[in-house]
Amino acid sequence: MAKMIHTMIRVLEEARSVAFYEKAFGLKVADRYAFDGFTLVYMSNADATHELELTINADRTEPYDLGNGYGHIAVSVGDVEAEHSRMSEAGLQPKDVKEIKHEGTLLGRFFFIEDPDGYKIEVLERAGRFQ
Repeated sequence: MAKMIHTMIRVLEEARSVAFYEKAFGLKVADRYAFDGFTLVYMSNADATHELELTINADRTEPYDLGNGYGHIAVSVGDVEAEHSRMSEAGLQPKDVKEIKHEGTLLGRFFFIEDPDGYKIEVLERAGRFQ
């Protein structure tokens, strides 16, 4: 059986992105590999079984075009309101907390936030299928 191990995104500025993911989600650099022309940074935390891979291309000077195919990364938290407040106080500008229902039953409580490169991250409260 296949096991998902990381999600890769291309970012323009390593330090800015590492700082955002550390501040927003408590991710720390697990490994960093500098190659000729690009760098790979793997980020995780004690709760993660899946890593975020940041790819930084050395010759890139313009922001990436995210196109219309990218959706979002999702993380789960114990208390979505508390995380929303914490991120707001940290100046990270999360969107409003919302709820989604299916056939009248609450499916999830969540909000979105964007990283410095414009990637959307959904922050879901741990409940039901979103553990």
